[in-house]
Amino acid sequence: MDKTRVLLVDDQVLFVQSLKIVIESLADDLTVCGIALNGEEAIAMANTHHPDLILMDIRMPVVDGVEAAREILRQHPSILIIMLTTFDDDEYVAHAIDIGAVGYLLKDRPPDSLIAAMYAVLKGGTLITPAIAKRVIRSYREPRDKRNGEDSQWDSILTKREIQLLERLSSGLSNKEISGEMNLAEQTVKNYISLIYSKIGIHSRYSLILKAKTYFEGQKDISGNAAE
Repeated sequence: MDKTRVLLVDDQVLFVQSLKIVIESLADDLTVCGIALNGEEAIAMANTHHPDLILMDIRMPVVDGVEAAREILRQHPSILIIMLTTFDDDEYVAHAIDIGAVGYLLKDRPPDSLIAAMYAVLKGGTLITPAIAKRVIRSYREPRDKRNGEDSQWDSILTKREIQLLERLSSGLSNKEISGEMNLAEQTVKNYISLIYSKIGIHSRYSLILKAKTYFEGQKDISGNAAE
């Protein structure tokens, strides 16, 4: 069985070499196919080394992780990218979400937890630390009057079935879990999500999840106020 190919991208040589050792010692079915020290090298190695998964630092010289991820996903949309950072920085994480990275982790995550997170992403799950999730959701929130005006359109442009799927997606369920709960084929779930992307103008899974969280929280607020 072929091993999953992992490309590591970080300008801190000691960290990235240690990360290689951790991955190859704890995961028999993962192999580090290359190490890049900046975003420019990462873009080149994505073309030559054909990784399945990339662990990418956000802040790097030459080309930063966000711009590198943007270019890599433009050329190779099937590659999975997890952003690694020591910064719980709203702006950088929000940019990473917008360009379509599939996971966001702080570098201080324990080794076994990091491996588990990689497997979760490879199985189609979503991945974001609670601390980053809170900050990014907060950064996505707009003034209530503007947000209500924008998000209320979802009720008119999305079907009831799409809203139900979106609610499960916002809870962190994978496509497979959603298919089980809604009695749909997994490919049908993917088709629904693609359709939702086109309807509301969002093009990455995390952007959709975080916007959905604010939408459903807003619905709870409205229901709570009505009950009062």
